[in-house]
Formats: sequence, structure tokens, C-alpha cells
Amino acid sequence: MNQPLDQEALDLLFREARTHSTWLDQPVADETLRDLYNLMKFGPTSMNCTPARVLFLRTREARERLRPFLMQANVDKTMVAPVTAIIAYDTKFYDRLPQLFPHYAGAREIFANNSDLAQITAMRNGTLQGGYFIMAARALGLDCGPMSGFDNAKVDAEFFAGESLKSNFLCNLGHGDASKLFPRNPRLEFEEACRVL
Repeated sequence: MNQPLDQEALDLLFREARTHSTWLDQPVADETLRDLYNLMKFGPTSMNCTPARVLFLRTREARERLRPFLMQANVDKTMVAPVTAIIAYDTKFYDRLPQLFPHYAGAREIFANNSDLAQITAMRNGTLQGGYFIMAARALGLDCGPMSGFDNAKVDAEFFAGESLKSNFLCNLGHGDASKLFPRNPRLEFEEACRVL
């Protein structure tokens, strides 16, 4: 049986965690990026399809390739982030199902023969894995700045040409400058967002 996390861990992952736009000049090690992936990969997806793919842009040169496709409000925070991750999903994730879901021999064909189902499955589960990505990063002591506000088609052409990958969202990673945070925006209360039948 799972045991609840302590209050400090819940603060780290949720209550005190914030979206960061300014970053301290502290690098993120390659081993930390590897650890991040090796945590996020264990989150559940339907039929273990795990369509998320991550491209880590570590160098200034790599992030400069991204610059022309960003909304203006996202440029500065991305250019100074230690790492920017392009969270993408593989539209042909089903080619890996014989490896990832081996006990069901017909799993690949379910999606290979239904492009609409494949697309919605890739997007839904890739987005779910993007949430795991943020939680894994926070668990490892990193701050995150997830964002939309970019031209997906142009990012895909620049970074994934000839591949079956599509960008979903971006996530800056590093150690955020907490002194530059503004007050947290409100959240809906349980009674406003939930019903129990």
C-alpha cells in the first residue's frame, strides 16, 4: 500500500512550486536530465503507449534556433533558461507497442489502422507524460517554466523534420529566481471544480 508523502514533499511538488520566468545562473547537469526522464517514464499511459519524446535544448545556439518561433513574451525567459525542453509526442508511437505492450499482439494495428485514434491517443498521453515531466523535475529540485506561445509547425520543421514527432509544449528548466516571483494566481476551490456522485 502506498504511503502519503510528507507535507514538505507536497509543498515541493504542488503547494510551494511555482512557474518560473527568471533563472539563476546555475547549470543543470546532463545526469539530472537523465534522472528526470527516468522518473517521468514510470507514469501510466494507456496501453503503456508512452508517446512523449523530449528534446533538451541546452546550448545558447540550440535555443537561438527556437527564438524565431516564440511569442515575444516568451523570448527573454527562454534565452536565459539553463535548459529548454521541447515536450513532443510521436504520432507513430504504435510502432513501439510490440516492445512496450508485448502481451497483446494486435495492439499496434489498433492504432496503425485508425489515424484519428492514433492522433488523439498520442496527444492525450503525451500531454499526460508532460505533467509527469514537470513533477519529476520538481522532485529533483528543479524549477519549471512550462509554456505554450510558440509556432508548433515551425518548431516541428526546425527540430523534427522527417520525423514522426510533433511538439506539444515547451518547458524551461533550471533554478528559478524566487525573488522575481509575483503573488500566486487564485485557484478554484473544491466546490467550484468538483462534484461527487
